[in-house]
Amino acid sequence: MDRVKNMVFERPVVVFSKSSCILSHTVKSLFNDFGVNPTIYELDEIARGREIEQALSVLGCSTLPTVFIGGELVGGANEIMSLQLKSDLKPMLIRAGALWLDLFSIQNVQCGMAQ
Repeated sequence: MDRVKNMVFERPVVVFSKSSCILSHTVKSLFNDFGVNPTIYELDEIARGREIEQALSVLGCSTLPTVFIGGELVGGANEIMSLQLKSDLKPMLIRAGALWLDLFSIQNVQCGMAQ
């Protein structure tokens, strides 16, 4: 578990996925469409990938992808898509420092007028 915490500690957005997973691809594409450059760990391609996947399971993440934003566990594809549908994902990414917008847009998000 400490290994996972160290991997997500100073990164705005971290995605644990498998290279062949369509849901992982969808989440990564969504972040790319926002202009977010997440740190991605393909667990089927890295050393100790299985060990990391087990640690994620202990944290309550039984499926991939598993997404952390601002060092906090957000969840999987369902949670990310739900946040997007509620227009809550973009403000979360801004607060984490993963998405840079002009000052006017940031003020609107802080005032509750998310774009």
